[in-house]
Amino acid sequence: MKWSEICIHTTNEAIEPVSNILHEAGASGVVIEDPQDLLRESAPLGEIYELNPDDYPEEGVYVKAYLPVNSFLSETVDEIKQSINNLLVFDIDLGHNNITMSEINEEDWATAWKKYYKPVKISEKITIIPTWEDYTPVSSDEIIIEMDPGMAFGTGTHPTTVLSIQALEQYLKKEDAVLDVGAGSGILSVAAVLLGAKGVQAFDLDDVAVKSTKLNAELNNVEDRVTSKQNNLLDGIEEETDLIVSNILAEIIVLFTDDAYKVLKPGGYFITSGIISGKKDLVRDRLVQSGFEIVETNKMEDWISIIAKKPE
Repeated sequence: MKWSEICIHTTNEAIEPVSNILHEAGASGVVIEDPQDLLRESAPLGEIYELNPDDYPEEGVYVKAYLPVNSFLSETVDEIKQSINNLLVFDIDLGHNNITMSEINEEDWATAWKKYYKPVKISEKITIIPTWEDYTPVSSDEIIIEMDPGMAFGTGTHPTTVLSIQALEQYLKKEDAVLDVGAGSGILSVAAVLLGAKGVQAFDLDDVAVKSTKLNAELNNVEDRVTSKQNNLLDGIEEETDLIVSNILAEIIVLFTDDAYKVLKPGGYFITSGIISGKKDLVRDRLVQSGFEIVETNKMEDWISIIAKKPE
């Protein structure tokens, strides 16, 4: 079978929304080629790459995805281009926004992309491993999350996800009820349960993400404590919860801070991530306006996470 590789030359800020668009268009896997990875002897927190500098842009990033070559390919690519251009409405910097296409054989893709995904320890307790890798825990309290990067929305090694999981590890209490807003692959839902949450409701507007969350919950044997459903942010949600986590765009976070405050129990935490550095004050100010106290702000590369608390 023939596949077409679509390559978008864009910015770090646009990685998450562009990846989302590609998955919604039916992409079979997404690869991020960031020249910052070449400056490290190894990738963040121990992930090992086998990278060719010639594959990388001098500035910005390449986001690559793989679409089956069929009679609808031209229309699919046009829809992808239009959706990416629509991101400008959200004031997202698209950089070069140059899109190119090339053909690739399925067997080449099936083996080549695996070089990007190795076991990676992303927090004090949690290590993420791709499903095909054999891995032996190095300590008795190490928590292993298995992910299939082909499913959807990243493998958990992007800074926004790392920041989210590190915050969950710090602020989640045993038997907490958790809401994961904009769940994507469901990795934060899985992590929350493995860290002790009694249950997680995972919401995403995209049906692909809902299915992906269910698959990853099953893969990690936590499907009995993760409920994944299609929902627009916190619309219609009234049941009180102990903790909310949302790794999503800054422009989207500010749309539901009031709703988050309403459903959180007093003393509950709102973990926000997916915030590019330049949008930190936008999110921080909106959280304060909604009544939250800012507990902590963390940074990894160009990305910010903000932990907010509803006063007791």
